[in-house]
Amino acid sequence: MPQHKITEGEPCPVARSVNLVGDRWSLLIVRDAFDGTRRFSDFQRGLGMARNILSDRLRKLVEAGIFETRDASDGTAYQEYVLTARGESLFPVVVALRQWGEQHLFNTGERHSVLIDKQTGEPLSLMRPVGRDGKILKASATQVQKITW
Repeated sequence: MPQHKITEGEPCPVARSVNLVGDRWSLLIVRDAFDGTRRFSDFQRGLGMARNILSDRLRKLVEAGIFETRDASDGTAYQEYVLTARGESLFPVVVALRQWGEQHLFNTGERHSVLIDKQTGEPLSLMRPVGRDGKILKASATQVQKITW
């Protein structure tokens, strides 16, 4: 995977991740891909962003292996942007941000969307870090350990 200059030598995985997908547009593109958006024009229409910015973000996401391009599934001359396994693995990140926003950024009774399990029709359980024993961990129960090679 190509690394951007900002992350070279950066030992923090959070900093590297934010550098790649931490800007507003990149995360919203990934969010829309989880909702089924695949074509450039559909991303642009749904997000209302300038073509040059969308083109830049999609290029970076493809270079990072989060998306791959494929010929359109309907046989037209268009290209589609499809999440790779690496891109699919961002789903818990998007869900955690969504749930945090649902909890903290809406007033009681204010309308908003909710992510539901298609099979049960119920909202997803809250994403929470758990230890190997299955107990929910608070930040105070964890620490960063530097790895040296």
